[in-house]
Amino acid sequence: MTGTTQDDYTDRYARRVRGMTTSEIRALFAVASRPEVVSLAGGSPYIAALPLDAVGEMLNRLGSEQGATSLQYGIGQGTIELREQICEVMALSGITGASPDDVVVTVGGQQALDLLARLFLDPGDVVLAEGPTYVGALGVFQAAQAQVRHVTMDQDGLIPEALEEAIAANPRAKFLYTIPTFQNPAGVTLSEQRRERILDICERAGLLVVEDDPYGMLSFEGDAPRPLRARRRDGVFYCSTFSKTFAPGLRVGWILAPHAVREKLVMMSEANVLCPSAFAQGAVTQYLTTMPWREQIKVYREIYRERRDALLGALDGLMPAGTTWTRPSGGLFVWATLPEGLDSKAMMPRAIAARVAYVPGTGFYADGTGRNNMRLNFSFSSPERLREGVRRLAGVMDQELAMRAVFGGSSALGGQRRRGPAAADVPGPDLA
Repeated sequence: MTGTTQDDYTDRYARRVRGMTTSEIRALFAVASRPEVVSLAGGSPYIAALPLDAVGEMLNRLGSEQGATSLQYGIGQGTIELREQICEVMALSGITGASPDDVVVTVGGQQALDLLARLFLDPGDVVLAEGPTYVGALGVFQAAQAQVRHVTMDQDGLIPEALEEAIAANPRAKFLYTIPTFQNPAGVTLSEQRRERILDICERAGLLVVEDDPYGMLSFEGDAPRPLRARRRDGVFYCSTFSKTFAPGLRVGWILAPHAVREKLVMMSEANVLCPSAFAQGAVTQYLTTMPWREQIKVYREIYRERRDALLGALDGLMPAGTTWTRPSGGLFVWATLPEGLDSKAMMPRAIAARVAYVPGTGFYADGTGRNNMRLNFSFSSPERLREGVRRLAGVMDQELAMRAVFGGSSALGGQRRRGPAAADVPGPDLA
C-alpha cells in the first residue's frame, strides 16, 4: 500500500474531532505505572483499604442470587433503589429534600459532565471554569467544541469579583463549571462566605451552575461546607460519583438536576449508553445496604490525612526556595508552583529518568498556561513512597535550578531549601 500517512482517516473525521488532544494524565500512565517510578501523578483512590474479601463475597451473592436482573438491561435513569440511596447519601452533605425522580444515574462522573455538555453546548459556546480545572472536564468541553474561559482562584477558591468580570466579558456563557470543595487539581475549597456570593452572581446573570463534587465526603478537618446545591435548587446541576468513596472500577455516578431537565438528560443517556450497568448499580446498592460504608469513608479520611501530612511534610523540608503549594483540607491533591524559570512540562522527562512522576500544570488549562505548576497526588502511595517521591522531585528541581544558574539564572536559588509554604499559599500566578 502506497501513499499512506500515520492517519489515513484525517479528512473523514467530524469537525468536533479536530483539535482533540490526548490528556496530560493519560499520556503519563504508561510510565507512571512502572513499579520503580514513584507516582505523584494519578488520582486513584486507595482501593486496598476496602474489605476486599467482603466486597468479593457481596459481588458473588449479587451474581448468584440476583443475576437474572443484575445481568440484564436496565432503565436509562437508573434503578429506583439506587436513586433513593443516592438521595440519602446527598442528605449527609446537606442536600435534603431531593427527589429520586430528579436523579439520573450515570457511568461515572465523567458521563455526567458529557451529558450536560451535550444538553447545553453548541459549537462556539463559552463555559466559565476555575483556572486550573479538572482535565476530564476540559476534554468534554473540547469535544463539544466549546470555549473555556478560566476564572481566577486564590486560597479561598473562586474569586467573586473575577467571576463578575468573566461574566461581563462573556455575557452569553452557558454555565459555570466549578469544583468548590477540595478542588481538582488545586486542592482549595470555596469559602463559606463566598458560596452565597457566587450563587447570587450567577442568579443575577442567569448563568447556570454545574457543581462537580466527587471529593466532598473526604474531609480531613471537620465537615466540608455545604454544597452549592444544598443552598439553591434552581439553576444548579449537582454531579457526584461513588468512584472516590467506594470503587472507581464500577463507574457509577449521578446528576441531581432541576426537574424540568431530568427527562432530557435521561434521553441523552439512553442515546449515549442505552442504560447504565445494572450489575454495577446493584453492587453499589448492596454495598450501601449491607456494608458499613460510613465507617469506610472514615477509614479513607484517616488514610488520606496521614498521606497528605506526609506529602506536605516532605515538601516543607525538601522543596527548593521559591516553591509554593496549597494545603488541602480534604480530597486527593496538592497544587505546587515552581520557582521562577522552571517549566514543569519541559522538566517531566528528567523527572521520569529520576523515577518520579507528576502531572504538569498545562493539562489543567484550556489555553496551555500552567507551565510553572504541577499537580501532586497523595491518595495512592504510602507515606514512605510519598517522601521518597518528593526527595527525587526536589533533586530534579535542584538540578534544573543549578543549570539555570550556570546558563544565565540566579545562582542563589540553586540548592536552597525552604521550610514551609509561602505566606500567599495560592494555586499560582498563572491564575490571573
